[in-house]
Amino acid sequence: ALLPWNFFSLVTNLGMGAISANSGLVRRVAFPREVLVFSNVLHACVQFSIEMGLLAVVLLVAGSPFLPWLPVVILVSVMLTVFASGFALALSTLSVYFRDITYLWTIFIQVWFFLTPVVYAPSVVQDRAPAWANDLLRLNPMRAFVSTYRDLLYDAKAPSLIRLGVMLLSAILSLSIGWFVFNRMGRRLPEEV
Repeated sequence: ALLPWNFFSLVTNLGMGAISANSGLVRRVAFPREVLVFSNVLHACVQFSIEMGLLAVVLLVAGSPFLPWLPVVILVSVMLTVFASGFALALSTLSVYFRDITYLWTIFIQVWFFLTPVVYAPSVVQDRAPAWANDLLRLNPMRAFVSTYRDLLYDAKAPSLIRLGVMLLSAILSLSIGWFVFNRMGRRLPEEV
C-alpha cells in the first residue's frame, strides 16, 4: 500500500513544480505546457515500475500467487497514474498563482495519508470509528486504490467491480478537473511565472 501512495505523492509533488521550475522555457517558447507536467508523470512511472518490479520478485520468492492478476495490477496502475495526473495538472498552475500552495499541499497530503489505510488495516478504523466517520472515509478514492493493490498482490483475489468503477470514475473526474483548471489558468502562465 505504501508504494502506490508514494507514487501518487511523487506525481503530485513533481507536477506541482513542473511549470515554476521551467519558468525560462515557459516565458520564451510557445509549446503545449502540459508536456512539462506529463514528463514528470512519466519519470514517476518509471520509478514506480522499478519499485513494483522489485516487490513482485519479493512476492514471488515469498510464494504469493499474484501472477494471474498481473494484468489487473497494470490496469489499476494506469488508473492511478491518470488520477494523480489530474492533481498534478491542477497543482502545476495553482502553484504559479499561489506560491504558498506548496506548503499547504504538504500538510494536506500528510493528513490524507493518515485518512487512507496505508499503514493500518481498514478494519482497525471500521471497528472503532462511528458510522458517519466510516461513511466519510469510504469516499476517499485513494482507499480504493490502496485496498485493490492489497487484494491483488497479497491476497491474490479480484477486486469488486464497484471498486474498479469507483477508481475509473475518480481517475476520469480527476483528469477532467485538472485539465480544466490547467487550461483555464494556463493562458496567463508566461506572464505570471
